[in-house]
Amino acid sequence: MFKPLHDYVILKKEKVENKTASGIILTQPKEEVTNQAVVYAIGPKCQNDLKEGLKVIFKEYSGTKINKDDEEYIILKEEDILAIIE
Repeated sequence: MFKPLHDYVILKKEKVENKTASGIILTQPKEEVTNQAVVYAIGPKCQNDLKEGLKVIFKEYSGTKINKDDEEYIILKEEDILAIIE
């Protein structure tokens, strides 16, 4: 498990399924929103209404990408999160 320090946030990228709602497998991948992820962990000095499990949009070229256990994580400053997806 990762534990961010200061005002850093760890985001977890969601895997995109290449399947329709009815179960048909698509041969070409869906267009993926590259700057969308789920909040995985929050540093102790974060001051916004962020909590684990929220979907957010972040600045496209910000943060540090980490791959662990076949999952992609991004560590970035809280200020690089632009919006919460409701």
